[in-house]
Amino acid sequence: MDLNTLYRTVIMDNYKNPKNKGLTNRDDYHFVHLNNPSCGDEMNVEVKVENGIIKDIRQDGHGCSISMSSASVMSDLLIGKTVEEARKLITDFYGVVIGQTPEDEDALGEAIAYMGVRQFPARVKCATLAWKAIEKGLDEVSGDGRQ
Repeated sequence: MDLNTLYRTVIMDNYKNPKNKGLTNRDDYHFVHLNNPSCGDEMNVEVKVENGIIKDIRQDGHGCSISMSSASVMSDLLIGKTVEEARKLITDFYGVVIGQTPEDEDALGEAIAYMGVRQFPARVKCATLAWKAIEKGLDEVSGDGRQ
């Protein structure tokens, strides 16, 4: 199996079988809603942070396979990380989707599958929507943008 086929498999598996899907609507989670007006994708993310550790991320939305699968991968990757570790992974992911090689590909796990998005610039916003939502949530939870 070539890498492109493997990457498509990761994306479609996370689209059909999303991880951490469904919102809690609980007060101890911080809620963020973002949309991509250029294509209509909608993303809702809830994050629970305790003592600088991401305890849980829930996601729900509607849109294309890239945006919905990316939300699944993002939530699975970032749960259990410190806020600072998450910020680094988010930055590395943004680099991957525009064609940069991360220092540590293994740290991104399945998120590395989105490196093929760089071939389709219009899809970069799709791939990063959930990541932008969690980044915004982490900024809001910490008040000053850093925790």
